Amino acid sequence: MAAGRFAGLRNLTFLCLPALYLPALYLAAFALAAQATPHRAVESRHGIVVSSSELATGVGAKILGKGGNAIDAAVATGFALAVTYPTAGNLGGGGFMVIHLADGTVVTNDHRETAPAGATQDMFLDDDGALIDGLSTRSHLAAGVPGTVDGLLSVLARHGSLPRDVVLAPAIRLAQEGFALPADVARDLARFADRFAAHPGSRQTFLRADGSPHEAGDHFRQPALAATLVRIAEQGRDGFYAGETADLLVAEMARGRGLISEQDLAAYRSVWREPVAGRYRGHDVYGMGPPSSGGILIQQMLNMLEPFDLNAKEYGSAAAVHLMVEVARRAYADRAMHLGDADFVEVPLVRLLDPAYARQRFADFNPERATASAAVGAGYWPEESADTTHVSVMDASGNAVSYTTTLNLAYGSKIVVEGAGFLLNNEMDDFSIKPGVPNAYGLIGGSANAIEPGKRMLSSMSPTIVSQDGRPWLVTGSPGGSTIITVTLQVLLNSIDHHMGVADAVARPRIHHQWWPDRIVHERWALSPDTIALLRERGHPSLLRLPPGRGIGDANSIVWRDELFYGKADPRGPGVAAGPTVIEPSN
Repeated sequence: MAAGRFAGLRNLTFLCLPALYLPALYLAAFALAAQATPHRAVESRHGIVVSSSELATGVGAKILGKGGNAIDAAVATGFALAVTYPTAGNLGGGGFMVIHLADGTVVTNDHRETAPAGATQDMFLDDDGALIDGLSTRSHLAAGVPGTVDGLLSVLARHGSLPRDVVLAPAIRLAQEGFALPADVARDLARFADRFAAHPGSRQTFLRADGSPHEAGDHFRQPALAATLVRIAEQGRDGFYAGETADLLVAEMARGRGLISEQDLAAYRSVWREPVAGRYRGHDVYGMGPPSSGGILIQQMLNMLEPFDLNAKEYGSAAAVHLMVEVARRAYADRAMHLGDADFVEVPLVRLLDPAYARQRFADFNPERATASAAVGAGYWPEESADTTHVSVMDASGNAVSYTTTLNLAYGSKIVVEGAGFLLNNEMDDFSIKPGVPNAYGLIGGSANAIEPGKRMLSSMSPTIVSQDGRPWLVTGSPGGSTIITVTLQVLLNSIDHHMGVADAVARPRIHHQWWPDRIVHERWALSPDTIALLRERGHPSLLRLPPGRGIGDANSIVWRDELFYGKADPRGPGVAAGPTVIEPSN
């Protein structure tokens, strides 16, 4: 996410609550105050791509137009985001992808970063056991072993239809030839200019030759990144995890006393995992399993909500908001205790996803009174930043991709690998560095998410696909750190329970709650004064209204209905939806 547009998310140390229900007057006021784009979705008969970068969306749409499928388009968009949206698009980070194939098969690819072999549980603590400020976010030690390149290449090899060089060519061209710097990216680069200046690779990549910040409209070229992309296009994973690129990355680690080694890079592999699958009001809902917590929590909350008639409740009413807060409170408490990398810890997936468990977990719900978070222990569960980005893709053949990727904080550690042109992530901060101590986003974790060599850190990224009768119907997801899960849930509820079109489902004002801190965060027009007063009477004393210009999430989404695709970029962000304009037969 870029500065200004998503500054509120960067400063949120809470969680975003499920969809709120507002009077029509407040909805109109929200649209005017936020100066949102008209609530219209982009329509296409041939598929749609939605991402946070106009240039990257155009790359994906052109790939569809060349006869590529949704997987080709998602991978091409992912590589292009590393060039055009460097705050979150990346080669040096990681992500999750949910893929619904035309034959009804649903698969997921986990290319989350891993802790280097040299990592230790107390590596960010001093001799007294106190957290060393900035070490887990602003140093070379903050970087996990990157997963994006292996993940995207694995996805393309298994389910794509176009050659690797064709899919990477647009990103290479954008990096080599450059492009006019968008205003939002220019603001971000200026915001972090001092941090970039401290590292040679960052200075060479993101500042002008005289060291001054770039301005909007500057012709922005990234030759070192282009050379890395060329090596990937020509050599596949060896173009990144071995040879020249790997040597450059290891040399960068040596300069900054980081831990990633040649052996760490050679050993890294993305993992194909079973999706988290559930049902909600006749829809099939698919998400990511651990180390993502999103798929589990979304289904757990849907299970708790299913007995209630949400559509019968007045949209924006205190009763509806209260219900949503109580659901989120319990789910996030479970997250803090039991979720981590399932390759390292036993995660009780079957139990957590059981509708009977949801009924048990919610049995003490009081419709007239809030439950104090201090009284809600984990039943049967830290966090990436708001500076994540989400891509949704559907094609005319019935394939769909939901893809979320991140460096963690904006521009990760702010350190570019000298000579290779890509940023290092700071995902090590997403581990539970010290049990009970919140991470950069206020999330608390336990031993299940403790640092271990080779382990993947827990995430809230929640790429989600909803299908009906075996056909993908809704593709959604969001950045937003700890708010990702509740943002995605609100889009689902707006679409399924409230029968909104995708434009309204994405644009409606949002709320958030995440167990701790025990507080409802809400967008400016999400709650009326009367609703706030009634919530306080129910025992919700702490409500934080975001100021103008701050929003929760960036839920780029697509719906398929009546033989048409409807794509909507979230009006809170800079994103664009587009379908292919020229359809060429595939070879």
